[in-house]
Amino acid sequence: QVQLVESGGGLVQPGGSLRLSCAASGRTSSSGAMGWFRQAPGKEREFVARIIWSGGNTDYADSVKGRFTISGDNAKNTMYLQMNSLKPEDTAVYYCALAIFTFADLNRPGGYDYWGQGTQVTVSS
Repeated sequence: QVQLVESGGGLVQPGGSLRLSCAASGRTSSSGAMGWFRQAPGKEREFVARIIWSGGNTDYADSVKGRFTISGDNAKNTMYLQMNSLKPEDTAVYYCALAIFTFADLNRPGGYDYWGQGTQVTVSS
């Protein structure tokens, strides 16, 4: 089993920045990739960013490209999401997720095996 805990959410003004963290514990040696998703009220959970540990390949949703940066250290079982130039439409609960295998569709929730409880990000003046 793997446990994921997100932190770093909060209230920020438009144009501001936040850095989310995800700490993994348990059988993390099986991790092939990790990702961030978000879910706004009344909407489906959507892909934000992901990183494949082998090679460090990253991918982002078009809506966050150029503003968000995913990073992490597999050896330390941590992952981060640096969010800059935040917009009100970025308001959501942000979830980190872990995938054992990288051949799955890592841009969809179904590609992941473990999920954190989420952290709220609110962008408002």
